[in-house]
Amino acid sequence: MWRFFLAKIANSNQVNGRYRKRWVEESFPGALVTHRAVRTLDTSLNRRPQRWLLAILALLLFLLIGRTIQLQLLRGGHYRQLAETNRLRLRSIPAERGIIFDRAGKALVENIPNFSLSIIPHNLPRRLPERQQLLERLAAITGVSPTEITNQLETWRSYSFETIILKENLDYQTALKLYLESAELPGVLITTGSRRAYPAASRTPSLSHLLGYLAKITPAELAADSAAPYQPTDTVGRAGLERQYESVLRGSPGRKKIEVNALGREQAVLATEPPEPGRHLRLTIDQLAQTELENQARKQYKPGRQRVAAVALNPQTGAILALVSLPAFNNNDFSGAVTNDVYTRYLADPDQPFFNRALAGQYAPGSTVKLIIAAAAWAERIVRADTTIISTGFVRAGDRIFRDWLAGGHGPSNLTRALAWSINTFFYYIGGGHENFPGLGITKLRHYLQLFGLGEPTGIDLPGEAAGFIPSPEWKKQTKQESWYIGDTYNLSIGQGDILVTPLQVARWTAAVANGGNLITPHLVQEITDPVRKTTERTAWQTKPLALPGGSITAVQTGMRACVTVGSCQALQTLPFASAGKTGTAQWHSQEPTHAWFTAYAPYQNPAIVITVLVERGGEGASAALPIARNWLAWWSRHYAKDFTDSR
Repeated sequence: MWRFFLAKIANSNQVNGRYRKRWVEESFPGALVTHRAVRTLDTSLNRRPQRWLLAILALLLFLLIGRTIQLQLLRGGHYRQLAETNRLRLRSIPAERGIIFDRAGKALVENIPNFSLSIIPHNLPRRLPERQQLLERLAAITGVSPTEITNQLETWRSYSFETIILKENLDYQTALKLYLESAELPGVLITTGSRRAYPAASRTPSLSHLLGYLAKITPAELAADSAAPYQPTDTVGRAGLERQYESVLRGSPGRKKIEVNALGREQAVLATEPPEPGRHLRLTIDQLAQTELENQARKQYKPGRQRVAAVALNPQTGAILALVSLPAFNNNDFSGAVTNDVYTRYLADPDQPFFNRALAGQYAPGSTVKLIIAAAAWAERIVRADTTIISTGFVRAGDRIFRDWLAGGHGPSNLTRALAWSINTFFYYIGGGHENFPGLGITKLRHYLQLFGLGEPTGIDLPGEAAGFIPSPEWKKQTKQESWYIGDTYNLSIGQGDILVTPLQVARWTAAVANGGNLITPHLVQEITDPVRKTTERTAWQTKPLALPGGSITAVQTGMRACVTVGSCQALQTLPFASAGKTGTAQWHSQEPTHAWFTAYAPYQNPAIVITVLVERGGEGASAALPIARNWLAWWSRHYAKDFTDSR
């Protein structure tokens, strides 16, 4: 057998066979290798497998070289980036949020240092048992259930390299303990930042409607504004000024490039781009005035029954000094993260404490709308100073009777007396007409109501403002499948029926009367300051002249002044300056007390303040709403009106 093998070696190539034969004979003395054996073995050898083997080896070598070229040359940059991603990370540095000050420079909000327990999903264990064990350990530490943590991971699955906050507002000792424990937990870390606090709202809850609060950004919000520099850990303004001025207060986040270890923990900071803090807001609101107006409103507030809204503003500029809606809420409950129990309690409250009635509540205006009707009738030359209508206590339209609030009527009345005593009969005449007396009619009524800003938002710099509503024949036909009757016009003329307004709109048209016929834009922010560049920008707000014929506004001013001197507003005579006012009572339900309105401005000769008050289910405006305004104006006179020497 061994001889056969040697012969195969010696004769593996015909050309060189004799040399192999000699090598075999010299290497193995005694071996018998004949030429015939060499030829026989050579021809019996099948060389095809050798060729296939060489071809396979060549192909494998070719593939290896090709793959190397692909990895190194064609896709080297991509894999280099992946490797860098595992080692290098870009982390966002949140900017310090801007501060909100009142008009006197008192800070209404604070930024408080905050510790949070966070995770980076990419760095969590890949194996399911290990991950589940980690989640259970986190649940034990934080009190957050593993299911909730899993839901968080699912919610933010598209942001696996970003930091996801599991629990906020950790105290220092807890944060330190968790920091030490997290060293053994891959993907878990303690992050630092700040949370918003509202110390002023703790003392004056009605400020919560104005300031608003922050909440965690949602995946939908993050996806909707992908160009904005937001991260899953960020908070955004959810209500009030925090929401309205989000882009101003937020600032610009910074970035840092860090090197991390296998557990995703920061090892070194390679580069830093510092954040730019948000800008500050200086409001027109006076914290003391806000507190005083809230205190006065609380005297009429009755949970479950009487809710109150009030607004005080400068009729010349639209700057709001105080704006109150009761009940209110404490926005500190939302600082960090609101608990389910607290949020559920707020939602279950039938008085709806989140609802800002001053700008979103819509009510029939009652007799406060007579200020507009009077100006319109004068502008259209329907009435003059000597126009007299006999008030008998009612007006008949077909088979229906429209009554005055005073049985038997007020007798002969002109425009001034009609405003002073809020005589419904007079406004039935000038609004809808009666017999031979021409009235404005629905078309002109709607025109002047729109001119004074009804049916549209005032433009205040707060979210959630309602527009109110002015009914029309077309609307009634389409909505109720009924025709428009003269009675509808009568109701509209005294602020009843389907017309709806907000307390802020009433204050706005009162301001237009006070300032001589200019429709101002109510607003809360007067200055925006950049703390980095040390620049201050004063906000500009639109004022629109009403362009009414001469005498229209003066006639209304005279009537409002008469309301104080001889009419239903005489309680204002106790103030140390002359004032003008208008009471209102709005029926909204046949089985419920009426809503009480009162609106006024002062001083009469040089108006500097307008105050409007609504008390839901308050009854008469003179008894429920007027005292709030009078008491607050008395406070205002001591703090703001010292220089007014206007004679009463």
